[in-house]
Amino acid sequence: MSTLIARRCFVSGRVQGVFYRASTRQKATELGCAGYARNLPDGRVEVLAVGEPQSVQGLLDWLWRGSPASEVKLVEVQELVLEDLEDLPVGFAQR
Repeated sequence: MSTLIARRCFVSGRVQGVFYRASTRQKATELGCAGYARNLPDGRVEVLAVGEPQSVQGLLDWLWRGSPASEVKLVEVQELVLEDLEDLPVGFAQR
């Protein structure tokens, strides 16, 4: 069994109203990551990614590209401890 890791990302730029969350969900599912993508009131998108290290890294790399209509300016990444998460996500949700 592989070790799972968790990362919380805050994506800035033109990332709301351009199918960024839906595209993130699709890519995360392809890569086998669990978690979510949700809009924040300040215009950023928050992404929680949980999975095997290579899958999470693949999603983090993809976050810089995003959906075709998005314009990503910054991706801030925080390392999380799995034990600190209230519930381990199953699947990837678009909130």
